[in-house]
Amino acid sequence: MGSSKQSAGILDTLKMERVRTILTHTYPYPHEHSRHAVIAVVVGCLFFISSDNIHTLVEKLDKNVKWWSMYACLFGFFYFFSSPFIGKTFKPSYSNFSRWYIAWILVAAVYHLPSFQSMGVDMRMNLSLFLTIYLSSILFLLVFHIIFLGLWYIGFVSRVAGKRPEILTILQNCAVLSVACCVFYSHCGNRAMLRERPLDRRNSNWFSFWKKEERNTWLAKFLRMNELKDQVCSSWFAPVGSASDYPLLSKWVIYGEIACNGSCPGSSDEISPIYSLWATFIGLYIANYVVERSTGWALTHPLSVKEYEKLKKKQMKPDFLDMVPWYSGTSADLFKTVFDLLVSVTVFVGRFDMRMMQAAMSRVSDGNHQDDLLYDHFSEKDDFWFDFMADTGDGGNSSYAVARLLAKPFIRTLKDDSELTLPRGNLLIIGGDLAYPNPSAFTYERRLFVPFEYALQPPPWYKAEQIAVNKPEVPFGAQLKQYNGPQCFVIPGNHDWFDGLQTFMRYICHRSWLGGWLMPQKKSYFALQLPKRWWVFGLDLALHGDIDVYQFKFFSELITEKVQDDDSVIIITHEPNWLTDWYWNDVTGKNISHLISDYLRGRCKLRMAGDLHHYMRHSHVKSDGPVHIHHLLVNGCGGAFLHPTHVFSKFNKLDEVSYECKAAYPSFEDSSRIALGNILKFRKKNWQFDFIGGIIYFVLVFSMFPQCELNHILQDDTFSGHIKSFLGTVWNGFIYILQHSCVSLAGAILLLIAAYSFVPPKLSRKKRAIIGVLHVSAHLAAALILMLLLEIGVEICIQHKLLATSGLVFLYVEQFVLIQRFVTCFAQVDK
Repeated sequence: MGSSKQSAGILDTLKMERVRTILTHTYPYPHEHSRHAVIAVVVGCLFFISSDNIHTLVEKLDKNVKWWSMYACLFGFFYFFSSPFIGKTFKPSYSNFSRWYIAWILVAAVYHLPSFQSMGVDMRMNLSLFLTIYLSSILFLLVFHIIFLGLWYIGFVSRVAGKRPEILTILQNCAVLSVACCVFYSHCGNRAMLRERPLDRRNSNWFSFWKKEERNTWLAKFLRMNELKDQVCSSWFAPVGSASDYPLLSKWVIYGEIACNGSCPGSSDEISPIYSLWATFIGLYIANYVVERSTGWALTHPLSVKEYEKLKKKQMKPDFLDMVPWYSGTSADLFKTVFDLLVSVTVFVGRFDMRMMQAAMSRVSDGNHQDDLLYDHFSEKDDFWFDFMADTGDGGNSSYAVARLLAKPFIRTLKDDSELTLPRGNLLIIGGDLAYPNPSAFTYERRLFVPFEYALQPPPWYKAEQIAVNKPEVPFGAQLKQYNGPQCFVIPGNHDWFDGLQTFMRYICHRSWLGGWLMPQKKSYFALQLPKRWWVFGLDLALHGDIDVYQFKFFSELITEKVQDDDSVIIITHEPNWLTDWYWNDVTGKNISHLISDYLRGRCKLRMAGDLHHYMRHSHVKSDGPVHIHHLLVNGCGGAFLHPTHVFSKFNKLDEVSYECKAAYPSFEDSSRIALGNILKFRKKNWQFDFIGGIIYFVLVFSMFPQCELNHILQDDTFSGHIKSFLGTVWNGFIYILQHSCVSLAGAILLLIAAYSFVPPKLSRKKRAIIGVLHVSAHLAAALILMLLLEIGVEICIQHKLLATSGLVFLYVEQFVLIQRFVTCFAQVDK
């Protein structure tokens, strides 16, 4: 016992960590030699660059410091805008346009800057050598892999060799190998040693500086980096021999150049050192690959327990989609959503309604009973719980977090310093917007079904591609009343209607499982009879914001024939029109109001909705008048982005009944603080919106290009003078747009109309106009300031000769002369 404790103390003192050696890696194999080769090449580059003539290097930088500075700023600027794309894959790709656009701008900018050759750096030979070696290496390795797979096919190597290599690994190794050869050629050349001096070459061992009598000599050489570099080139990278030493390879090798004084007799038969280096790298790759694939051993460093657990966690992480970039100006999906919305509103709404088709297809088994719409299998249960959520089809992580809580057998929480246990609901009701931004097979699968299947797995016999023909498909052929597992009913939201409800019908009404929740639902609206004489009406508002005639007929007849006078009804819709109507000073949902006030007559105990991504609960204030709805609840916290609550803080009346807010998340104070923070954080989180903002700002100042008389701003002697002249120029530009511009003025008017429309209509027209004018004025001032800063920057570059030119005409002026001519012609035509 004592020895064991002592040994444990020694291990703790030394802080030794257990090491786990992984002998058999799963495919793809980790090619560690690639990383080692990269490190070796980087170290070699740094060594050769540092060993170059420092005086020459400084002289090159000093003569062209302004151009090198512009290159550094240029690449740093484009790295800032392209960094969100590095190491990330968007599925579907929301940013393909941004990637190509940024790449195109970068290439154009580099093209118009001076070349590296004019700044003392000639890369033509290196580029030519790189392409030659790179393509040759790829071809050689592809041939090797084909031969190796052929050997595997006939049984000469083990079965693990049959795994195909990653093409990116091959390309990476070829690129590293080519860079190494180019660096060697730039600093050491392709010189071959003469055959008369083999003994001197072989005896000039670079490691001889370790001998005691030569240490001082080596230190002296270290101070003279050029000599040290020559020593490295002649010792470490010397040719390995001549063609006569390898007669079988004499026809396939590349020979080096003869290094001698004066004329050299004959041609060299020494093998090129570049060829030797290339063959060494190729041999290392082949040897590593053969050993790795033939034996199953991965030539990697052992992983620590911490690293292994981190890798394991990363491999087990679900492949969820990111949040939808709503303010991305380059998202193809968002443009498709706008197109689908326009088609749905202009073509389908009022002309073709899926709800009408559902009513026509409903099977009527009894005179007044529709078994496709009414479900009473919960009515005989003694104890019943149900969960409600909405707006869940946004980010995979957030949707999974909510689904995981819904899937837990129970949740423990605190209430009044006591622990409260909430069991999982027998029923889950989802209040619409199942997938953003538009309904499709991809978004429904990846944004809805995948998170829920990770939260609660479906039964093993479930097949995602199977169409449920005879719902409900209860396991083992049992009756729906006998099934005790969790069930799910769903109503569609406005985003589910963008394709005319086609995807919703396929994935909700003709599938039996959402994860581990059984879906007996057959239509987009339904009625549920619950225990204790409670009812749930799930309504489908489509894009009208109201139920259609056939829904009204079904629910009104159900209320008349089934719902008793002392029953309680919960009405669930997607849109909380009691809040949206108050905010926009509008009246929607007239059929719903008619159903509640004239048919339910106070039996509607609760109205629930989603659409707004927050939580708010209102209860009526006791009064002598009739109360049609007792409680109002909004719960759109299903995983989508957050909507503010403070804008609804003054809501307190519906149908002449007073209400008070009982709970809100986020609270009104937190919501207001978050909204104010968006002024500074919006640009950071939604940088892709710059595409749309840039177009708007360019239209606002289109008529102002180019500004050729800005010397008065730069000629002032004081900083306050610069600011005064600058602001005066901004004001003059504003007056010019109002008096003489056509394109910019039209853009400002359109922006004013949009700003006026987005102000809540409950305000007076005078206040809406003032807010709209202030909003547009702020944007117009920002656009003018940015335009003048750009013009001043160009003017400074021209004065200091930092702008690339073409003959006697500046590139910048050459581009904007065309714009100026276009504006002049446009003004003449307008007159």
